[in-house]
Amino acid sequence: MRIAVVDPGSGNLASVLRALDRAAADSGIPIAAAVTRDAADVLAADRLVLPGQGAFAACMRGLTALPGMVAALERRVAAGTPLLGICVGMQILAERGLEHGVTPGLGWIRGEMAPMAPKGPDGAPLPLPQMGWNTLDFIAGRHPLLAGIAPGEHAYFVHSYALSGYGPEQVLATTDYGGPVVAIVGRGNVAGTQFHVEKSASVGLRILANFLRWAP
Repeated sequence: MRIAVVDPGSGNLASVLRALDRAAADSGIPIAAAVTRDAADVLAADRLVLPGQGAFAACMRGLTALPGMVAALERRVAAGTPLLGICVGMQILAERGLEHGVTPGLGWIRGEMAPMAPKGPDGAPLPLPQMGWNTLDFIAGRHPLLAGIAPGEHAYFVHSYALSGYGPEQVLATTDYGGPVVAIVGRGNVAGTQFHVEKSASVGLRILANFLRWAP
């Protein structure tokens, strides 16, 4: 199984590759995963991973600067190739981002990435970015990516923007940080995690293993 890990210039790429290799080894699934900035590799891949760190606008600029990359991603997604976005890689799946102005996203997930304004029970603002371990809230059996994970297990988040204006049917899991925050999205063969799967220990490895088995 060929997996293209797309490098938009802002991803935690080495950690993502290590996590994919570990998930594959633990699951007995042979893979050939490699980081790429070449659209031809995307067109030849069986699965696509889109990591990202930093700002929405910078990640989109990096992606669109790669010759033919957005067109290749669109072609493969339209053909049904499974794609997983991670952190800002999940954010750019949305229609637009509001970080440093308005930046169009890939538009595969309804909604926009808006600044968070979380408040605690006393009404005082909570620190941003939301950083650290937080629970995943979902209905068991909601999606194949969540197979083998119990509601309430923890994942590792680092972000100050969250999806808003979304279609509820595209939300696979939420977390709580001064109210519900979208944690996992999915539509057809496209999915994304707001948290870092590669830093989320056994939960992240399980999601990656499920992604390798996923047949949307």
